[in-house]
Amino acid sequence: MAGISLTVNGAAHLLDLPADTPLLYVLRNDLGLNGPKFGCGLGECGACTVLMDGVAARACVTRLATAEGRAIITLEGLGGPAALHPVQEAFIREQAAQCGYCLNGMIMTTAAFLARTPDPTEAQVRHALRHNLCRCGTHVEILRAVLTAARLMAQREAGEA
Repeated sequence: MAGISLTVNGAAHLLDLPADTPLLYVLRNDLGLNGPKFGCGLGECGACTVLMDGVAARACVTRLATAEGRAIITLEGLGGPAALHPVQEAFIREQAAQCGYCLNGMIMTTAAFLARTPDPTEAQVRHALRHNLCRCGTHVEILRAVLTAARLMAQREAGEA
């Protein structure tokens, strides 16, 4: 078994694990990152979403070998208490969580979506998040948070925030 190189949140890791190990298991169990959650294990719910080269990816169905050589960002790498990402800030402002289990996936999917679509319509937001499941019913707050995040990002880009 040869070592597999991963770059997670800007840090390099050399792992001696089977190439078919799910990325989610490595992130949580080997690297101690708890942002990505185990939800369905089938790539259906979105709780395990990470960014791979800036694109939202389901870590539960992504194999370690697939992630090798790619830049992986988890919720912990997106931002933290000292420097929140605008998406994280917006989700807090809009109180877009109830149980919080879907939050990782919603935030990571939103970050990837807003990087591609900085000024979305409500319909575009609904479409972008259609595969992220929230069982608690905070959909209205989540929608509002995504639109708030887009405004915050535009303000920061313009140097207003």
